[in-house]
Amino acid sequence: MFKSILIVCLGNVCRSPVAEFLFRYRLGGRGIVVRSAGLGALVGRPMDDNAIALLHDCGIDASAHRARQLEPSMLREADLVLTMEHRHLASMARLAPEASGKFFLFDKWHGGSDVPDPYRHSRRMFEEVHAAIERGVGSWLRYL
Repeated sequence: MFKSILIVCLGNVCRSPVAEFLFRYRLGGRGIVVRSAGLGALVGRPMDDNAIALLHDCGIDASAHRARQLEPSMLREADLVLTMEHRHLASMARLAPEASGKFFLFDKWHGGSDVPDPYRHSRRMFEEVHAAIERGVGSWLRYL
């Protein structure tokens, strides 16, 4: 049983925090701690306005989020680590090789594709990525 999930992307202002907040919403009171961080985080920055707006449309307030830099200890402490891109898996393995057995691609159950980074792209791109993240969250729920 997983007690803590860490979701990783690059800047921690778009994909990983959206996944974090959607997981928290869908998991409700199951007692699983969900956090996110970035490999090259824009530390202290809020989530992108498009990402916040799309979560708001789902009834989720993500305005308090601030980007966090990924630290090796975070990878070791989490029970499950999900990342948005294949290249992130290798980067995380270099940070904490002893924890690499619990690193998985976020899209593992839908073909194992990368979830594209919508940062500095159109609202339409954010909508597509948001939908992909919703599918990914739904696919992981059955295993949690």
